[in-house]
Amino acid sequence: MAKYGVPNSSTSHLIFLATICLLPILLLFVFRKRTKSKQSSARLLPPGPKPWPFINNIHQLIFKKKPFYQWIHHFMEEKKTHIACVRFGDVHVIPIVSPNIALEVVRKNDVTFASRPTSFAAHMFSKGYKSAALTPSGDQWKKMRKILTSEIVCPKRHRFFHEKRAEEANHILHYVFNKAKRFEQVDIRVVARHYCGNVIRKLVFNKRYFSKPVHDGGPGADEIEHVNAMFTSLEYLYAFSISDYYPQLIGLNLDGHETFIIAACETFKKFHDPIVDERVELWRENQEREPEDFLDILIMLRDQEGRPLLTPDEIKAQSIEIMIAAVDNPSNAVEWILAEMMKNPDILQKAVNEIDYVVGKDRLVQEADIPRLNYLKACIREAFRLHPMDPFNVPHVAMEDTKLAGYFIPKGSHVLLSRVGLGRNPDIWHEPLEFKPERHLDVGRSDVVLAEPDMRFISFSTGRRGCIALNLGTAMAVMLLARLLQGFSWSMPHGLSTIDLVESYKNLKLAKPLVLQAEPRLPLCMYTPEKCLEAAV
Repeated sequence: MAKYGVPNSSTSHLIFLATICLLPILLLFVFRKRTKSKQSSARLLPPGPKPWPFINNIHQLIFKKKPFYQWIHHFMEEKKTHIACVRFGDVHVIPIVSPNIALEVVRKNDVTFASRPTSFAAHMFSKGYKSAALTPSGDQWKKMRKILTSEIVCPKRHRFFHEKRAEEANHILHYVFNKAKRFEQVDIRVVARHYCGNVIRKLVFNKRYFSKPVHDGGPGADEIEHVNAMFTSLEYLYAFSISDYYPQLIGLNLDGHETFIIAACETFKKFHDPIVDERVELWRENQEREPEDFLDILIMLRDQEGRPLLTPDEIKAQSIEIMIAAVDNPSNAVEWILAEMMKNPDILQKAVNEIDYVVGKDRLVQEADIPRLNYLKACIREAFRLHPMDPFNVPHVAMEDTKLAGYFIPKGSHVLLSRVGLGRNPDIWHEPLEFKPERHLDVGRSDVVLAEPDMRFISFSTGRRGCIALNLGTAMAVMLLARLLQGFSWSMPHGLSTIDLVESYKNLKLAKPLVLQAEPRLPLCMYTPEKCLEAAV
């Protein structure tokens, strides 16, 4: 019997046996708890909004009161984090606003993040993933990218097609002159997009117009429809559609995106397919033809057995992709730059003075002048930094489990490098919301370039999935801005005292197209198409 609460020998024996039996269980419990804790720490996801059971964060995508990019950037600012995680269905969406973490994606883990997501829009525009940029990692992507880098945007082709680009620079000068001499207001958005559309149509199809030319050099109804389809494609390509994360919902068109995507594809089919089909037939009849454009090059490629390397669908898909990849950044940047210059005339005067010093007024600015137009390129870099066309870059998809900034990134995650988050990061840029081209003028360098390898902002993306057309993009952006500034004095329309620099609700373009007044500042003979060619020499 126990006395004063002290167990007797029998009780002590039972306790000892129970302890011996329970000890392994207790040790196993502690071990599993510690192991689970270590695994949890090793698989710690970036911070994100609290998900709901079963649906995760999809309700915030559906019922949000502001665009997704604004909502997620606001969350990241509140949490003071440079990387986040939002769950849409089974997909982890990982936005990033830090250059250091962005470099982990495009350099350190470049191979891991070398894929693209599948979606209704990407599938439609790439005709079932037959192109390069929109196609997930694999043999088809490698094949198409190799063709682009070796045959389309290589230095040899860039030099070969110089005359086509120069012709369109002359053409846009003539078009704006026709507006100016009639004292008409100039819609800069129309001008910029018309120029970009002309350049890429000329390079791909050797055509400025699909049907009859317009007498004043402006876009016709077909060209307007074509350019609108390209920008519609860009708007809905990676637009956080519900079906991007719940593929079983494709066809229900719950958010209306599919209607616009299908309409854009029909426009491309109407204008592109007859040209491609006719050209394929011409090459069947005569394989000794000399290539005149990108389309000819894509058709003439042969495999080791002499058969066409690309199918007609691959050619059509790649033609669409080349076009939509070329039009947005140059046109958006130039529109914003001129808007900022109206707000700050000193910037405008510095850019004009540089052109007058480097080029003068007795000839037209040419691509050969680009290396010396450093202030002009600084303006374009600043527009890419502060006023990108889209909030996020094209998504990278993780092909295996990995880590970023110490956080676990599951296989299949969509990693989004934030153009607005990087370019306006106050930890990187002093007065990030101010347009200051001078910040890009490095006294230690003689040549300003538009590329930004350190990912402090995104101009042309880098890495395995980076932009391969840096030379073309640079030429288009600089020549458009240079010709507009060299050729004309710009002012606000009569009765307007200020330019409203308000961003669009959907994306980052100007909410209202920029409309200005142009006055020729060169000898009048230099504005005719014939004299443009002479003045270019």
